[in-house]
Amino acid sequence: MATMNMVQALNAALDLALQRDPDTLIFGQDVGYFGGVFRVTDKLQQKHGAKRCFDAPIAESGIIATAIGMGAYGLRPIVEIQFADYILPAFDQLVSEAARLRYRSAGEFWAPITVRTPYGGGIYGGQTHSQSPEAIFAHVSGLKTVIPSNPRDAKGLLLAAIEDDDPVIVLEPKRLYNGPFDGRHGQTLKAWSDHPLGEVPEGYYTVPLGKADIVRPGSAVTVLAYGTMVHVALAAIEDSGIDAELIDLRSIVPLDIETIVASVRRTGRCVIVHEASRFGGFGGELSALVQERCFHYLRAPIERVAGWDTPYPHAFEWDYFPGPARVLAALQRSMEP
Repeated sequence: MATMNMVQALNAALDLALQRDPDTLIFGQDVGYFGGVFRVTDKLQQKHGAKRCFDAPIAESGIIATAIGMGAYGLRPIVEIQFADYILPAFDQLVSEAARLRYRSAGEFWAPITVRTPYGGGIYGGQTHSQSPEAIFAHVSGLKTVIPSNPRDAKGLLLAAIEDDDPVIVLEPKRLYNGPFDGRHGQTLKAWSDHPLGEVPEGYYTVPLGKADIVRPGSAVTVLAYGTMVHVALAAIEDSGIDAELIDLRSIVPLDIETIVASVRRTGRCVIVHEASRFGGFGGELSALVQERCFHYLRAPIERVAGWDTPYPHAFEWDYFPGPARVLAALQRSMEP
Protein backbone atom coordinates (compact mmCIF):
# COMPACT_ATOMS: atom_id res chain seq x y z
CA MET A 1 0.00 0.00 0.00
CA ALA A 2 1.11 3.57 -0.67
CA THR A 3 -0.34 6.92 0.37
CA MET A 4 -1.36 8.75 -2.80
CA ASN A 5 -3.47 11.63 -3.93
CA MET A 6 -5.84 11.14 -6.85
CA VAL A 7 -3.40 12.44 -9.47
CA GLN A 8 -0.78 9.92 -8.37
CA ALA A 9 -3.31 7.09 -8.29
CA LEU A 10 -4.55 7.85 -11.80
CA ASN A 11 -0.98 8.14 -13.07
CA ALA A 12 -0.19 4.74 -11.55
CA ALA A 13 -3.23 3.22 -13.27
CA LEU A 14 -2.21 4.60 -16.66
CA ASP A 15 1.36 3.39 -16.18
CA LEU A 16 0.10 -0.11 -15.39
CA ALA A 17 -2.25 -0.12 -18.37
CA LEU A 18 0.59 0.77 -20.75
CA GLN A 19 2.80 -1.93 -19.22
CA ARG A 20 0.17 -4.68 -19.34
CA ASP A 21 -1.29 -4.20 -22.82
CA PRO A 22 0.77 -3.19 -25.88
CA ASP A 23 -2.43 -2.16 -27.67
CA THR A 24 -3.10 0.55 -25.07
CA LEU A 25 -2.04 4.13 -25.80
CA ILE A 26 -2.70 7.61 -24.46
CA PHE A 27 -3.21 10.86 -26.34
CA GLY A 28 -4.82 14.26 -25.88
CA GLN A 29 -3.99 17.90 -25.35
CA ASP A 30 -0.63 18.39 -23.57
CA VAL A 31 -0.55 14.81 -22.21
CA GLY A 32 2.82 13.94 -23.72
CA TYR A 33 5.98 15.89 -22.89
CA PHE A 34 4.16 18.27 -20.51
CA GLY A 35 2.37 15.48 -18.64
CA GLY A 36 -1.12 16.97 -18.69
CA VAL A 37 -2.42 20.25 -17.34
CA PHE A 38 -3.02 18.54 -13.96
CA ARG A 39 0.05 16.27 -14.32
CA VAL A 40 -1.94 13.03 -14.50
CA THR A 41 0.19 11.75 -17.41
CA ASP A 42 3.46 13.04 -15.97
CA LYS A 43 6.56 11.13 -17.19
CA LEU A 44 4.52 8.53 -19.09
CA GLN A 45 5.91 9.66 -22.45
CA GLN A 46 9.47 9.49 -21.14
CA LYS A 47 8.85 5.98 -19.79
CA HIS A 48 6.80 4.45 -22.61
CA GLY A 49 7.78 6.51 -25.64
CA ALA A 50 6.11 9.05 -27.89
CA LYS A 51 4.19 6.37 -29.81
CA ARG A 52 2.37 5.26 -26.65
CA CYS A 53 1.73 8.69 -25.07
CA PHE A 54 1.52 11.71 -27.35
CA ASP A 55 -0.07 15.11 -27.85
CA ALA A 56 -3.06 15.82 -30.06
CA PRO A 57 -4.23 19.06 -31.70
CA ILE A 58 -6.81 21.25 -29.96
CA ALA A 59 -9.66 19.48 -31.73
CA GLU A 60 -11.82 17.47 -29.35
CA SER A 61 -14.02 16.07 -32.08
CA GLY A 62 -10.93 14.84 -33.92
CA ILE A 63 -9.48 13.33 -30.74
CA ILE A 64 -12.60 11.27 -30.04
CA ALA A 65 -13.08 10.34 -33.71
CA THR A 66 -9.50 9.11 -33.92
CA ALA A 67 -9.97 7.07 -30.76
CA ILE A 68 -13.11 5.45 -32.17
CA GLY A 69 -11.22 4.44 -35.30
CA MET A 70 -8.36 3.07 -33.24
CA GLY A 71 -10.77 1.07 -31.10
CA ALA A 72 -12.52 -0.41 -34.12
CA TYR A 73 -9.12 -1.36 -35.51
CA GLY A 74 -8.21 -3.29 -32.34
CA LEU A 75 -6.37 -0.78 -30.18
CA ARG A 76 -7.49 0.35 -26.73
CA PRO A 77 -7.05 4.14 -26.67
CA ILE A 78 -7.21 6.35 -23.57
CA VAL A 79 -7.82 9.99 -24.37
CA GLU A 80 -7.73 13.04 -22.16
CA ILE A 81 -10.02 15.99 -22.77
CA GLN A 82 -8.38 18.82 -20.88
CA PHE A 83 -11.59 19.93 -19.11
CA ALA A 84 -15.04 18.33 -19.13
CA ASP A 85 -16.43 21.57 -20.56
CA TYR A 86 -14.29 21.06 -23.68
CA ILE A 87 -15.87 17.72 -24.50
CA LEU A 88 -18.99 19.26 -26.02
CA PRO A 89 -17.46 19.76 -29.51
CA ALA A 90 -16.96 15.97 -29.53
CA PHE A 91 -20.45 15.16 -28.29
CA ASP A 92 -21.69 14.04 -31.70
CA GLN A 93 -18.80 11.60 -32.04
CA LEU A 94 -19.56 10.15 -28.61
CA VAL A 95 -23.33 9.91 -29.15
CA SER A 96 -23.64 9.09 -32.83
CA GLU A 97 -20.55 6.92 -33.27
CA ALA A 98 -18.92 5.57 -30.08
CA ALA A 99 -22.09 4.79 -28.15
CA ARG A 100 -23.82 3.12 -31.10
CA LEU A 101 -21.00 1.36 -32.89
CA ARG A 102 -21.47 -2.09 -31.37
CA TYR A 103 -25.25 -2.06 -31.96
CA ARG A 104 -25.09 -0.56 -35.47
CA SER A 105 -22.52 -3.11 -36.61
CA ALA A 106 -24.31 -6.07 -34.98
CA GLY A 107 -21.27 -6.67 -32.81
CA GLU A 108 -18.76 -6.64 -35.66
CA PHE A 109 -17.07 -3.49 -34.33
CA TRP A 110 -16.93 -1.82 -30.94
CA ALA A 111 -15.32 1.18 -29.31
CA PRO A 112 -13.17 0.15 -26.31
CA ILE A 113 -12.18 3.74 -25.59
CA THR A 114 -11.69 5.50 -22.27
CA VAL A 115 -12.25 9.26 -22.11
CA ARG A 116 -10.68 10.90 -19.06
CA THR A 117 -11.48 14.47 -18.15
CA PRO A 118 -11.16 16.80 -15.13
CA TYR A 119 -14.63 17.73 -13.94
CA GLY A 120 -16.45 20.08 -11.58
CA GLY A 121 -15.43 23.23 -9.79
CA GLY A 122 -12.80 24.28 -7.34
CA ILE A 123 -10.32 26.38 -9.32
CA TYR A 124 -12.45 29.47 -10.10
CA GLY A 125 -12.48 28.36 -13.71
CA GLY A 126 -15.88 29.83 -14.49
CA GLN A 127 -18.25 28.64 -17.17
CA THR A 128 -15.69 27.00 -19.46
CA HIS A 129 -13.60 25.06 -16.92
CA SER A 130 -15.89 24.02 -14.06
CA GLN A 131 -19.09 22.41 -15.27
CA SER A 132 -20.54 19.05 -14.19
CA PRO A 133 -22.07 17.45 -17.31
CA GLU A 134 -22.58 13.90 -16.00
CA ALA A 135 -26.35 13.91 -16.58
CA ILE A 136 -25.80 14.57 -20.30
CA PHE A 137 -23.65 11.45 -20.66
CA ALA A 138 -25.89 9.34 -18.43
CA HIS A 139 -28.76 9.94 -20.86
CA VAL A 140 -26.88 8.35 -23.79
CA SER A 141 -27.41 4.60 -24.13
CA GLY A 142 -24.10 2.90 -24.82
CA LEU A 143 -21.89 5.20 -22.75
CA LYS A 144 -20.71 4.37 -19.25
CA THR A 145 -19.97 7.17 -16.78
CA VAL A 146 -17.62 6.84 -13.82
CA ILE A 147 -16.93 9.41 -11.05
CA PRO A 148 -14.40 8.46 -8.34
CA SER A 149 -14.27 10.14 -4.93
CA ASN A 150 -10.93 8.91 -3.60
CA PRO A 151 -7.53 7.74 -4.85
CA ARG A 152 -8.07 4.01 -4.32
CA ASP A 153 -11.29 3.99 -6.31
CA ALA A 154 -9.81 6.31 -8.94
CA LYS A 155 -7.06 3.82 -9.77
CA GLY A 156 -9.30 0.74 -9.70
CA LEU A 157 -12.14 2.32 -11.64
CA LEU A 158 -9.82 3.69 -14.32
CA LEU A 159 -8.23 0.28 -14.87
CA ALA A 160 -11.69 -1.29 -15.09
CA ALA A 161 -12.76 1.39 -17.58
CA ILE A 162 -9.70 0.79 -19.77
CA GLU A 163 -10.42 -2.93 -19.89
CA ASP A 164 -14.10 -2.45 -20.72
CA ASP A 165 -15.01 -3.14 -24.35
CA ASP A 166 -17.44 -0.22 -24.54
CA PRO A 167 -16.80 3.54 -24.28
CA VAL A 168 -16.36 4.79 -20.72
CA ILE A 169 -16.15 8.41 -19.60
CA VAL A 170 -14.17 8.92 -16.39
CA LEU A 171 -15.02 12.25 -14.76
CA GLU A 172 -12.22 13.17 -12.34
CA PRO A 173 -13.21 15.75 -9.68
CA LYS A 174 -10.44 18.32 -9.87
CA ARG A 175 -11.03 19.49 -6.29
CA LEU A 176 -9.88 16.06 -5.13
CA TYR A 177 -6.85 15.80 -7.41
CA ASN A 178 -4.08 16.98 -5.11
CA GLY A 179 -5.46 16.81 -1.53
CA PRO A 180 -5.42 17.74 1.18
CA PHE A 181 -7.87 20.39 0.04
CA ASP A 182 -8.17 23.34 2.41
CA GLY A 183 -10.56 25.76 0.71
CA ARG A 184 -13.24 26.67 3.26
CA HIS A 185 -14.51 30.08 2.21
CA GLY A 186 -16.37 30.61 5.44
CA GLN A 187 -18.03 27.19 5.52
CA THR A 188 -17.23 24.04 7.48
CA LEU A 189 -15.58 22.01 4.74
CA LYS A 190 -13.22 19.95 6.88
CA ALA A 191 -14.09 16.71 5.09
CA TRP A 192 -12.75 18.08 1.84
CA SER A 193 -9.29 18.18 3.38
CA ASP A 194 -9.62 15.13 5.63
CA HIS A 195 -10.36 12.47 3.04
CA PRO A 196 -8.91 12.94 -0.50
CA LEU A 197 -5.53 11.34 0.42
CA GLY A 198 -5.76 7.59 0.75
CA GLU A 199 -4.05 4.22 0.94
CA VAL A 200 -3.78 2.74 -2.56
CA PRO A 201 -2.53 -0.75 -3.48
CA GLU A 202 0.65 -0.37 -5.51
CA GLY A 203 -0.05 -3.27 -7.86
CA TYR A 204 -2.84 -4.11 -10.27
CA TYR A 205 -6.49 -4.27 -9.19
CA THR A 206 -9.86 -3.10 -10.49
CA VAL A 207 -13.00 -1.68 -8.92
CA PRO A 208 -16.04 -3.09 -10.75
CA LEU A 209 -18.09 -0.60 -12.72
CA GLY A 210 -21.64 -0.40 -11.37
CA LYS A 211 -20.85 -1.33 -7.77
CA ALA A 212 -21.48 1.36 -5.15
CA ASP A 213 -19.57 1.69 -1.90
CA ILE A 214 -21.21 2.13 1.50
CA VAL A 215 -18.88 4.76 2.95
CA ARG A 216 -20.73 4.99 6.24
CA PRO A 217 -23.37 2.50 7.44
CA GLY A 218 -26.45 3.95 9.10
CA SER A 219 -30.10 3.34 9.84
CA ALA A 220 -31.88 6.73 9.89
CA VAL A 221 -31.55 8.07 6.32
CA THR A 222 -29.80 7.11 3.08
CA VAL A 223 -27.52 9.72 1.48
CA LEU A 224 -26.55 9.22 -2.18
CA ALA A 225 -23.55 11.10 -3.56
CA TYR A 226 -20.56 10.79 -5.87
CA GLY A 227 -17.28 12.57 -6.50
CA THR A 228 -16.48 15.58 -4.31
CA MET A 229 -19.97 15.56 -2.85
CA VAL A 230 -19.20 12.32 -0.98
CA HIS A 231 -16.87 14.33 1.27
CA VAL A 232 -19.31 17.22 1.60
CA ALA A 233 -22.08 14.82 2.59
CA LEU A 234 -19.82 13.07 5.10
CA ALA A 235 -18.98 16.40 6.74
CA ALA A 236 -22.69 17.22 7.04
CA ILE A 237 -23.48 13.79 8.51
CA GLU A 238 -20.71 14.13 11.09
CA ASP A 239 -22.01 17.56 12.10
CA SER A 240 -25.64 16.44 12.22
CA GLY A 241 -25.43 13.61 14.73
CA ILE A 242 -27.89 11.70 12.51
CA ASP A 243 -27.21 8.01 11.93
CA ALA A 244 -27.11 8.36 8.15
CA GLU A 245 -25.95 5.75 5.65
CA LEU A 246 -23.71 7.34 3.01
CA ILE A 247 -23.46 5.59 -0.35
CA ASP A 248 -20.79 6.58 -2.88
CA LEU A 249 -22.25 5.61 -6.25
CA ARG A 250 -18.79 5.54 -7.93
CA SER A 251 -20.42 5.04 -11.33
CA ILE A 252 -23.78 6.43 -12.41
CA VAL A 253 -23.99 4.27 -15.54
CA PRO A 254 -24.06 1.41 -14.77
CA LEU A 255 -25.87 2.21 -11.54
CA ASP A 256 -25.92 -0.05 -8.49
CA ILE A 257 -29.67 0.25 -7.96
CA GLU A 258 -29.76 -2.88 -5.76
CA THR A 259 -27.58 -1.30 -3.06
CA ILE A 260 -29.59 1.93 -3.21
CA VAL A 261 -32.96 0.18 -2.90
CA ALA A 262 -31.83 -2.08 -0.07
CA SER A 263 -30.62 0.93 1.91
CA VAL A 264 -33.67 3.15 1.35
CA ARG A 265 -36.10 0.35 2.17
CA ARG A 266 -34.26 -0.05 5.47
CA THR A 267 -33.94 3.66 6.38
CA GLY A 268 -37.19 4.95 4.84
CA ARG A 269 -35.55 8.26 3.90
CA CYS A 270 -33.29 9.51 1.09
CA VAL A 271 -31.13 12.60 0.50
CA ILE A 272 -29.40 13.02 -2.88
CA VAL A 273 -26.39 15.31 -3.29
CA HIS A 274 -24.65 16.42 -6.49
CA GLU A 275 -22.70 19.46 -7.66
CA ALA A 276 -24.44 19.93 -11.03
CA SER A 277 -27.52 22.11 -11.45
CA ARG A 278 -30.64 20.69 -9.85
CA PHE A 279 -33.03 20.92 -12.83
CA GLY A 280 -32.39 18.02 -15.18
CA GLY A 281 -29.55 16.80 -12.98
CA PHE A 282 -28.84 13.13 -12.32
CA GLY A 283 -30.44 13.53 -8.91
CA GLY A 284 -33.82 13.68 -10.62
CA GLU A 285 -33.26 10.23 -12.13
CA LEU A 286 -32.10 8.88 -8.78
CA SER A 287 -35.19 10.33 -7.12
CA ALA A 288 -37.48 8.72 -9.70
CA LEU A 289 -35.79 5.33 -9.36
CA VAL A 290 -36.05 5.43 -5.56
CA GLN A 291 -39.70 6.55 -5.74
CA GLU A 292 -40.60 3.74 -8.14
CA ARG A 293 -38.98 1.02 -6.07
CA CYS A 294 -39.35 2.28 -2.48
CA PHE A 295 -42.60 4.27 -2.39
CA HIS A 296 -44.26 2.18 0.31
CA TYR A 297 -41.13 2.29 2.47
CA LEU A 298 -40.60 6.08 2.41
CA ARG A 299 -41.36 8.00 5.60
CA ALA A 300 -40.40 11.43 4.24
CA PRO A 301 -40.10 13.19 0.87
CA ILE A 302 -36.89 12.58 -1.06
CA GLU A 303 -34.52 15.53 -0.70
CA ARG A 304 -32.18 16.85 -3.40
CA VAL A 305 -29.22 19.15 -2.72
CA ALA A 306 -27.54 20.47 -5.86
CA GLY A 307 -25.97 23.44 -7.64
CA TRP A 308 -27.94 26.48 -8.69
CA ASP A 309 -30.04 26.45 -11.85
CA THR A 310 -27.89 29.16 -13.42
CA PRO A 311 -24.95 29.38 -15.79
CA TYR A 312 -21.86 28.51 -13.79
CA PRO A 313 -21.09 31.55 -11.56
CA HIS A 314 -17.41 32.43 -11.55
CA ALA A 315 -17.38 34.98 -8.71
CA PHE A 316 -19.84 33.00 -6.55
CA GLU A 317 -18.31 29.56 -7.04
CA TRP A 318 -18.17 28.71 -3.33
CA ASP A 319 -21.81 29.67 -2.83
CA TYR A 320 -22.86 27.65 -5.86
CA PHE A 321 -21.36 24.44 -4.49
CA PRO A 322 -23.61 22.42 -2.19
CA GLY A 323 -21.78 22.77 1.11
CA PRO A 324 -22.23 20.89 4.39
CA ALA A 325 -24.70 23.50 5.69
CA ARG A 326 -27.12 22.88 2.81
CA VAL A 327 -26.77 19.10 3.12
CA LEU A 328 -27.29 19.34 6.88
CA ALA A 329 -30.53 21.27 6.35
CA ALA A 330 -31.78 18.55 3.98
CA LEU A 331 -30.90 15.84 6.49
CA GLN A 332 -32.82 17.66 9.20
CA ARG A 333 -35.86 18.14 6.95
CA SER A 334 -35.86 14.44 6.09
CA MET A 335 -35.98 13.57 9.79
CA GLU A 336 -38.99 15.80 10.57
CA PRO A 337 -42.08 13.83 11.68
